[in-house]
Amino acid sequence: MTTLRQLRFLVALSDTLNFSRAAEICHVTQPTLSSGIKELEDQLGVPLAERSKQAVMMTPLGVEITRRARVVLNDVADIAALAQEHAGQVRADLRLGAIPTIGPFLVPRALPLLRQRWPDQHIFLREELTETLVEGLIAGRLDLILIALPHPTGAIATEMLFEDGYQLATPLGHVLAEDPAVTGAKLAQAKLLLLEKGHCLQRHALQAYRDMAAPAGDAFAATSLPTLMSMVEEGLGITLLPQLAVDAGIARGHDLALTPMPGACPRRVVLAWRATSPHADRFRQIAAIFRQARASLAAG
Repeated sequence: MTTLRQLRFLVALSDTLNFSRAAEICHVTQPTLSSGIKELEDQLGVPLAERSKQAVMMTPLGVEITRRARVVLNDVADIAALAQEHAGQVRADLRLGAIPTIGPFLVPRALPLLRQRWPDQHIFLREELTETLVEGLIAGRLDLILIALPHPTGAIATEMLFEDGYQLATPLGHVLAEDPAVTGAKLAQAKLLLLEKGHCLQRHALQAYRDMAAPAGDAFAATSLPTLMSMVEEGLGITLLPQLAVDAGIARGHDLALTPMPGACPRRVVLAWRATSPHADRFRQIAAIFRQARASLAAG
């Protein structure tokens, strides 16, 4: 019979593609882990990993079985968590993921409120791109994620926090500075600087106006908002800054002109968790705290 221990061994091997490191993660010896994987393969009647002296590679079926093993292990963990929740025990550790255009601006304002509500809770923050965060949430590596929609999320639960509009950042004296009627057509005529592909803000910025056009293929793409602002400050183009980042003071100390864009379609910031999580009630309370933190930023 397949055991949870064997499934944990399989997931660790898939994550590391190394028997020694997988054994360390599972706190067993390498022969014990190798034996457990071999027993699982014998029980199932199929190879799950290809072994050589140089590398370990999961077979296609091994990849699919590992995916299902993660679901089983997450469900088992949720059973234990559900019992703790009903017993009034709040898990001390909370693994929170956030995209780089939200986390640095919202989480610091929310942390004191979260500590006040749950003083024994330790929050571990990971900043990653949206796709990786969603994958980490589904795989059980993360408990909660802060992301912006629209973005494909699959079967996860989301709680709306707030809509996040934009301000146009331009060099001082730029023709669009303080323009009360910025449009996508006007932006298309300027050199628009965006984050590199993979950042959902790039796509959201391009969807801010229906008549928005993608910049030319040689357009500069940055890895962070501060880099974009530095390029704008040098007169190399213009960019869109999320209102959340502006309210958090990201433009402070930069010689930029900031122009409100009330006609732009905002992104929707949400808190998300696995639909099967037993902590949904507490996560909704956390969502309320994030909304409170956002309101305090807007109020200055």
